[in-house]
Amino acid sequence: MGAAGIGTNLSATKSLFAPRLQDRVAIVTGGGQGLGQAITERLAREGANVIIGDINVKSALRTAEQIAMKTGRKIFVAGKVDVGDEADVARLADAAISEFGRLDIAVSNAGIVESGKTIGFDLEKWNKVLAVNLTGYFLLAQHAARVMIEQKSGSIIQINSKSGKKGSQANAAYATSKFGGIGLTQSLALEFAPFNVRVNAICPGNLLDSPLWNTPGIGLLQKYLDAGKVPGATTVEDVLRYYTEQVPMKRGCTYDDVCNLMIFLASDDSSYMTGQAINVTGGQEMR
Repeated sequence: MGAAGIGTNLSATKSLFAPRLQDRVAIVTGGGQGLGQAITERLAREGANVIIGDINVKSALRTAEQIAMKTGRKIFVAGKVDVGDEADVARLADAAISEFGRLDIAVSNAGIVESGKTIGFDLEKWNKVLAVNLTGYFLLAQHAARVMIEQKSGSIIQINSKSGKKGSQANAAYATSKFGGIGLTQSLALEFAPFNVRVNAICPGNLLDSPLWNTPGIGLLQKYLDAGKVPGATTVEDVLRYYTEQVPMKRGCTYDDVCNLMIFLASDDSSYMTGQAINVTGGQEMR
């Protein structure tokens, strides 16, 4: 197709640094917006061709066009992808083969947060969080691995959370999904190690400067205020101050902080690492 960016390789200026992932093929779920968009762009800047799986196709198409123009890499949008739907996720892995003939990197980034105290927490919300954050990761890993095992190489990366290491007040569904993700990471790492397929997780701190957190009315600052996660907080500024003060380095996590580690785990520089869940939290979580 044309300017929409599906499977279109658009020209761009050359990178100013030596790419670490030249001509490798990556999948990013939730790759059309927010952190996923930053991950997609960073992979492309490092020389990878990227397949975006996102439930928001318009956003994914816009991201694909912008990144292809910036980097000259091929960014393919695999239509609407619900990571909790096995057929959609299988289509992502199949697209890697049909478009590029291989799959080297799979980043499970798609995730949602539904906060609230346990008493009265809606079961539908609970199931939705686990379907996206945990089942979605399982399905991506499962279908990526069937390609990677044949190749005898590959890197699967989950974007987890510091909430996968420590319980989260009034956030049981999210923390449960992320704790489960670390158990899944370790189990898959053991299973796939004989095939040279590595599985690791990144556990970011709070992305306080991102739209996920600070979009007025719908960001996590507002949601956490409404859910009563911060004792005594009456404004979103109170919530922001509280979470900033929890960090020894006194700032939130950034997209670059996450992407720096993601590229390392995707590259051969981490060839002897598997089954790890690595904190990027400014010292807030050290286990």
